[in-house]
Amino acid sequence: MVKSGKQARRSGTLAESPSHLMHRALQLALDIYAEELGSDGPTQRQFAVMEAVSVKEGLTQTDLVKATGIDRSTLADLVARMTTRGLLTRERSALDARAKAVRLSPEGQALLDAARPKVEAADRRIMGLLPKAKRDVFLDLLSDLASAADAAPDQAKAEAKALKKAQKEAKKAEKAAKKAAEPKKARKTKKPKVVEPAA
Repeated sequence: MVKSGKQARRSGTLAESPSHLMHRALQLALDIYAEELGSDGPTQRQFAVMEAVSVKEGLTQTDLVKATGIDRSTLADLVARMTTRGLLTRERSALDARAKAVRLSPEGQALLDAARPKVEAADRRIMGLLPKAKRDVFLDLLSDLASAADAAPDQAKAEAKALKKAQKEAKKAEKAAKKAAEPKKARKTKKPKVVEPAA
């Protein structure tokens, strides 16, 4: 558990657990989001996908994973459902024939335009729960955490590559050590040819 410099307002491990406190804060943020957007509005993830697509049309699903932070399988399901609802369209990417480019449909653009002021209202409500002097710091800290999340897959790949290299080097060293420990095989000496004297 990580303790802040200030004395905890409540006692107990949950009050000092960043993961628990972040989960509680997320629940609050999603509740406020749902209240502002109502049952007809897009979910927070749907809004994130539509906003990302509106910023740069023709993104592939791989691009959307990077832009939104939504995991690949969840995003694929989300895009498929939004396409079925007529909010998104998919077509073969001009840059990669194997990938599908995602675009907002007119219905998706209309839903996004209607949702933006409500999302802004939800964000204002959330930020309004904090003292004004702490709001910028709060956003900076959230950005730092989001950046760490974005870097995690690349860092995991780099760590896996380094581990594989270290394992290969260890095997190589182990093989060399075994070879050095083995007694050298005696070389076969050639028996000198016996030349018989001519009769």
